[in-house]
Amino acid sequence: MNYIFPREVRHARTFYSVLLLLLISIAVAIPKPEEKEKKDRVLVNELSDKEHYQNSEHNVQYDHEAFLGDDAKTFDQLTPEESRRRLGLIVDKIDKNSDGFVSQEELKDWIQYTQRRYIVDDIDRQWKAHNPENKEKITWDDYKKTVYSFMDDMDTNELEKNEEGFSYQNMLKRDRRRWSVADIDGDDSLTREEIAGFLHPEESGHMRDIVVLETMEDIDKDHDGKISLKEYIGDMYHGSEGDEEPDWVQNERDQFAQYRDKDGDGFMDKEEVKNWIIPPDFDHAEAEARHLIYEADSDADQKLTKEEILAKYDVFVGSQATDFGEALTRHDEF
Repeated sequence: MNYIFPREVRHARTFYSVLLLLLISIAVAIPKPEEKEKKDRVLVNELSDKEHYQNSEHNVQYDHEAFLGDDAKTFDQLTPEESRRRLGLIVDKIDKNSDGFVSQEELKDWIQYTQRRYIVDDIDRQWKAHNPENKEKITWDDYKKTVYSFMDDMDTNELEKNEEGFSYQNMLKRDRRRWSVADIDGDDSLTREEIAGFLHPEESGHMRDIVVLETMEDIDKDHDGKISLKEYIGDMYHGSEGDEEPDWVQNERDQFAQYRDKDGDGFMDKEEVKNWIIPPDFDHAEAEARHLIYEADSDADQKLTKEEILAKYDVFVGSQATDFGEALTRHDEF
């Protein structure tokens, strides 16, 4: 049977990413998470899953993914000449008023577009998969039957908790709760717009509280309604006893004390968790647009010509000039 996946929240390894892996493999047992992999729960505004600066060194791959979105991997395989050619065509699209310059606002709009494109494509794909007849709405019963029918063949113990501690019943309950919040008109069916909120709640204002609640449920192991430093670190790092902690773990301890726990009581409450995973006061697209202009603006007029951008093509798109082969199987028309 072909299972359809409920969602893929970009740049956040949530509880549901485990379900995604499960359904792909059509297996009962969920693979163990990597023990020393940093988990990023920030759900909005991040332009890349790469760090912009690593050990104080600028990481250009962040800029590539911020500027190109999912097309960054394709550009990585192009020769410098082809990278410049395609970049030139992109610049023409960014320059909306065709005045020969790319302003900070135009660059910001493009960066936001590339990031939004993934979400729009995902919503389109899943709407068609769940609704092949293109009905006006999808009912909860139909969605449940499509996504969770595998549970019909599982016994009670398997449903409640598997050997890794994950509960399929809890997954179903959380999806049911999220569905109800996304169901604005309360008819237990979702329109395409409502499905967008269900699949990508971080993008919808009325859905963000449910994202915060789900995050707290994942991390708050003692169920006291708040997140301690131990729980915060434990969500990201699962080293064995005696292992030396990576440097980033100590950095996260400092982040918790200085920025996450704003009232200094040793815990993150609901509002502090919300400020962490859905930061309200920083526009990543605007900051990246300013950064790219700084990198390429040779005459310091705070805007870019096509020539300035192409001269710094490696900052915008880069090129490893590697094997063409199957890496170029995606034939985008630029």
